Amino acid sequence: MDLELLQTYGPRILSGLVITLKIVLLSISIGALLSLPLAAARMSKLNWLRRLAYSYTYLFRGTPLLAQTFLVYYGAGQFRLELQEIGLWWFFRDAFWCTAFTFTLNTAAYQAEIWRGAILALPQGQWEAIHALGMNRASGIKDVILPQALIVALRPLGNELILILKSSAIASTITVPELMGMTGLAFSRSFDFQVYLWAAVLYLTLVEIIRRGCAWLNARLTRHLSH
Repeated sequence: MDLELLQTYGPRILSGLVITLKIVLLSISIGALLSLPLAAARMSKLNWLRRLAYSYTYLFRGTPLLAQTFLVYYGAGQFRLELQEIGLWWFFRDAFWCTAFTFTLNTAAYQAEIWRGAILALPQGQWEAIHALGMNRASGIKDVILPQALIVALRPLGNELILILKSSAIASTITVPELMGMTGLAFSRSFDFQVYLWAAVLYLTLVEIIRRGCAWLNARLTRHLSH
């Protein structure tokens, strides 16, 4: 390891890591808030609402995240005057916010499908128990359905978090100085491939932390089933 190279570019790569974590945590958190209403819409008895939610998830799960990012970042410039009139140009002219916005919409679609699958995987008897106990639908979903669905959905949600983490490298293509962007900048100045090894180690470390965290949480949630 070249310690002089590490001293020169290490802090910059770590600053890129901070930007990466901001993008991932922001998009995953807001996407999680959007995913449950979206999953509910996917299972709604209202045909128009169900079709609308399906179209949303189909669009964001069926097109590349790179294309979505380009569409938001470069496409927003086509509506600059309109966005300035409504006071949103400051948001869409910033590459960081465009990335976070696109990633949020994308992960919300994936998380909604994970929740929908987890809920549908539960035995029908759970719904019958809710009616038998005289619980209203909202309370039954909150106290009975969602806690059990979380056990089913936890590992897929962890995988989605890992995918968003790795996909965050896309942000470097629209000038966001995240981990891969700063690594590429370091390589363009040093021409030493080991800077990419450092980036790979950082990504692997984060993935392992997420994997172990999900495994620990899953063990905690299913400890009553361990026997």
